[in-house]
Amino acid sequence: MAAAAEVDGCLQSFELYEAESKFYILGTNTDKTLWRLLTIDRLEPSELHVDEDSTMHSQSDYPDLLKILDEDHKSTGGVKFVTNCFGIIGFIKFLGPYYMLIITEQRKIGDIFGHPVYQVTKTAMIELSNSKTRPKLTNSKDENRYRKLLQTIDLRKDFFFSHSYHIIRSIQKNFSDPQEGWELYDTMFVWNEFLTRGIRNILKTTLWTVALVYGFFKQDKLAICGKDIMLTLIARRSRHYAGTRYLKRGVNDEGRVANDVETEQIVYEDLPGPRQISSVVQNRGSIPLFWSQETSKLNLKPDIILHEKDKNYEATRLHFENLRKRYGKPIIILNLIKTREKRPREVILRREFDRAIKIINSGLPGEDHLRFLHWDLHKNSQSKSTNALQVLLKVAFEALNLTEFFYYQVSSDRRTESFLNLSATLKNGFGPHVCDDNNNRGTADYVDDLDDISQDDTCGSSDPGNGIAEDNSEVNGSNTQIKPPKFQKGVLRTNCIDCLDRTNVAQYAYGLAALGHQLHALGSLESPEVHIDAPLSRHLMHFYERMGDTLALQYGGSAAHNKIFSAKRGHLKFAIQSQEFFRTLQRYYSNAYMDAYKQAAINLFLGYFEPQVGKPALWEPESGDEHVLDDDTSKLMKRARSDGSILNNSKPSMSSKGPNGMLNSAFTGSKKEGQYPNWSSDSMHGMSSTSENSVLKLRYTSSASHVKHISCELDYCNGSGDSNFLDLDWLSASDNER
Repeated sequence: MAAAAEVDGCLQSFELYEAESKFYILGTNTDKTLWRLLTIDRLEPSELHVDEDSTMHSQSDYPDLLKILDEDHKSTGGVKFVTNCFGIIGFIKFLGPYYMLIITEQRKIGDIFGHPVYQVTKTAMIELSNSKTRPKLTNSKDENRYRKLLQTIDLRKDFFFSHSYHIIRSIQKNFSDPQEGWELYDTMFVWNEFLTRGIRNILKTTLWTVALVYGFFKQDKLAICGKDIMLTLIARRSRHYAGTRYLKRGVNDEGRVANDVETEQIVYEDLPGPRQISSVVQNRGSIPLFWSQETSKLNLKPDIILHEKDKNYEATRLHFENLRKRYGKPIIILNLIKTREKRPREVILRREFDRAIKIINSGLPGEDHLRFLHWDLHKNSQSKSTNALQVLLKVAFEALNLTEFFYYQVSSDRRTESFLNLSATLKNGFGPHVCDDNNNRGTADYVDDLDDISQDDTCGSSDPGNGIAEDNSEVNGSNTQIKPPKFQKGVLRTNCIDCLDRTNVAQYAYGLAALGHQLHALGSLESPEVHIDAPLSRHLMHFYERMGDTLALQYGGSAAHNKIFSAKRGHLKFAIQSQEFFRTLQRYYSNAYMDAYKQAAINLFLGYFEPQVGKPALWEPESGDEHVLDDDTSKLMKRARSDGSILNNSKPSMSSKGPNGMLNSAFTGSKKEGQYPNWSSDSMHGMSSTSENSVLKLRYTSSASHVKHISCELDYCNGSGDSNFLDLDWLSASDNER
């Protein structure tokens, strides 16, 4: 029974074999002592037929098992080894056969409490049909075009996973709300949920698949007060309403917003036995209103269009209800967009967002009110009298006082993994002694070559009086002080227009404020404040700058604008301006010429569009608009293809038997509501049409005559309407007192 539980707990190494009528996958645990068998049928490749053998095989049974399989197919050439792999990404189908997506190479980029975290470095896409069934299937030009389109999703870039730790969830969620395999795939941060749906529905298990997170992961070890402290920064992108900058803006009917990213900052002692753990979570996401910008090849700053389709702000309400369910309360909103412009653009959204928040608050009890601050970061960062980072730090400390953060001390008589309920949240409950890759221990290549943090600058008193009360408990007969746990309640939600550049600076400020509190809770700092010029602050800035560049490339097509970070490092103004200009041009080129193709590929990967024989193809418009995926765009995208992408030179799809997917309005040029099933509705609210059948009224910023100026009734537009969170006069004061 124990042996059976071990292999059920974690399969992380696989061997793929091929016969004329079947594929076989042999999965094993780390030590390769126990094996399971998965069979995939090839005789009906347009249907997904998989079967899991319930028999548990030992290492000594392994050669005999392969011999039996080979004998079963002796008349058709036997069984041939295809490749080693590290898990199934999923199955996808276009117009012909199914394809299986697998991870063929992985690289360790870090670990959480001894559980390795891996980056995908190479994948393969294996066609399920064989030489006899292939001619019977559709092998059209469209089939190949879909394959090439999916190839542009390069899984080598920014996709990561763990075999044994649920990295798709925050530490606090893993601790306080443990979940097991199946329901974890419903998490908004599992990007291959659709691709794995078919095999999960059949097998009723997640044993053979990996849950992919798309975003950012960075980890480093710091030496503070003679102790090794592991610092980890994780960004998880939501798969709901996902896409590229101009094709995914604002909110959809379900309250999902574009560019929704959860950031988790984790700090823990890297030592055996008892340890202290802390994490803090923050959120970024598009302004939750119905608005858009049309991609323009002639304008670096396309007009902002505000749609009057939700006068009661129901979608905005849903968004904040979703945040409250995810994080609790309070919800603190930091809106960094401009408050004044010669040509109104951002200010239109600022006013509407302000109105929406206040109307929503009018229907909530006081304790549930949304806390908000509208603060023009662009204007204040250009002011010689304002230190933008210091102001953001003041905001961060105030927010952190309300939300707090997660902290837990593991007693010496319990393993970290089990005490954090990770035993319940791992795949059927096994720690690193089962799933860890022992060959990677001590040789991980995830620590950057950065300057060591000076202990003199960061070392605090070892005195336990750090603001956290302590209890005395008997552990193994000795008197040991155990600090009570702390939990984060609520979240800080930050946005600018794109939720990239200005947002990243604010998230760094919050991360820095939190880091001081986290290290103070661990007993590594006397004070919960880290000076903004300390080496530790610069080290953390590097983390957030890397994260900002990564997220900006994913959503906007260029690295982030890091003017404030660059100025903080003392870079010359001319050099900063030159870099920012280059990134602006790079982002413009990507948005104007590449994003339509990227968005189509994302919709295909996430299952928001499912190809069907006899139905319009993804690139066929439903109106007289220009084709989204024209030949010129296809040529531009060829450079993105590589061995690490989903497709490679092998022959080597899935679509679960879900409802028919409909083409996203961002590509069709029209919007037909009420046609989309609930499971795919997140993708269906892109650029709204201005066709004669449209019932939406639009507010453009192209000229003053199109702008609906919001009246200043109920104090929406004057200075006092900019915040219900903290005092603006105190915030703008020149002193640096917290």
